[in-house]
Amino acid sequence: QVHLVESGGGLVQPGGSLRLSCATSGRAFDDWAVGWFRQVSGKEREFVASISWSAGNPYYAASVKGRFTISRDKAKNTVYLQMNSLKSEDMAIYYCAADYFDARSMGVVRPTYWGQGTQVTVSS
Repeated sequence: QVHLVESGGGLVQPGGSLRLSCATSGRAFDDWAVGWFRQVSGKEREFVASISWSAGNPYYAASVKGRFTISRDKAKNTVYLQMNSLKSEDMAIYYCAADYFDARSMGVVRPTYWGQGTQVTVSS
């Protein structure tokens, strides 16, 4: 079984920062991609960022590039999403996702495995 558990969501002011964590377990993730999606009410789930587990190559949606940084710690089996310069448009439920494909594909192919999500609220 593949398990993904998000944490780190919360309330932050515009311009602030937040760091999300995705704890992975259930198997070795070599040759897998792990990433982040977000969803607001009434909208489709949107790709945010992805990373190749083995090499650590990151990929980003244009809307977050330059503000968000995805990384992974193999020893801790954890993927992180550092979110800086947060805007109201970033407010959403953030989901961790993983699948056995190249990280470059995560923006166009829906992953198979998902976490339960963590709420990010951006408000004054």
